[in-house]
Amino acid sequence: MTDPNFADRDGWIWMDGELVPWRDANVHVLTHTLHYGLGVFEGVRAYNTPNGSCIFRLNEHTERLFNSAHILSMQMPYTPEQVNAAHIEVFKANQLDEGYLRPMAFLGSEAMGLRAQGLSVHLSIACWPWPDYMDADAREKGIKVRTSSYTRHHVNITMCKAKSNGNYTNSILALHEALDSGCDEALLLDNEGYVAEGSGENIFLVKNGELHTPELTSCLAGITRDTVFTLAADVGLTIKERRITRDEVYIADEAFFTGTAAEVLPIQSLDGRTIGNGQRGPITQQLQSAYFEQVRGQRDSYPQWHTLVA
Repeated sequence: MTDPNFADRDGWIWMDGELVPWRDANVHVLTHTLHYGLGVFEGVRAYNTPNGSCIFRLNEHTERLFNSAHILSMQMPYTPEQVNAAHIEVFKANQLDEGYLRPMAFLGSEAMGLRAQGLSVHLSIACWPWPDYMDADAREKGIKVRTSSYTRHHVNITMCKAKSNGNYTNSILALHEALDSGCDEALLLDNEGYVAEGSGENIFLVKNGELHTPELTSCLAGITRDTVFTLAADVGLTIKERRITRDEVYIADEAFFTGTAAEVLPIQSLDGRTIGNGQRGPITQQLQSAYFEQVRGQRDSYPQWHTLVA
């Protein structure tokens, strides 16, 4: 039996201040965001820890949600504290031990057109179980990546620091292209030809024992990226943020993606060129292990990153 689709499930979704039965969490077909893509969202994960279920880095995700809304001139109708409490409420209502949470702020159906004026701002938060983003073996063996023919957003074409609904059309096109070619993920370059990020992940490469990652120009400031920065510093690894060329990735000792969904995911090859020995490298493994220990509450460090669902 196949799993029910996302419209046909049991459970609860938090919408505009209250819990709504899953199947009743609907909006009108003329909702402005559905037509024009002006909305913001987050991807948040909760993990089972020895202390109980904890939402990982909820405060940072909520802060980015509000920053995204501010960039797009959307006035959030709730405070960050109310949004954090809503995450906890909906997670508890769905009786999950682990799961993925998706808050989204979107514009209502009061008017159509590009003026986007006089529109209400709505907020929904759904949560559900989400297994590994990739096949479990990919955590060890890595994934195949291809450089996309689609360019990552230019900083003055769209607002790259906003996690905006409409921005992800670019990602979907790039990922479809990669999947159609037999690869697992896409790598997008910026408008000057330098490495930017994956379709939904930040990228790191390892060379001579050092970590390298693109500058945050057209890249989203990933929360998992920031977590890896901290974990790398804990073990004395040097990180350099700089422009990276595509062929530098080919000759890296190791490479990996980071993201809330992808977590820490090794890259086996790019454009048919094997990276390193074609498997997860030792530094990737070290950071991956530290990351999973952290999110699952198996480390004493950074307790402020864990919001207990109690």
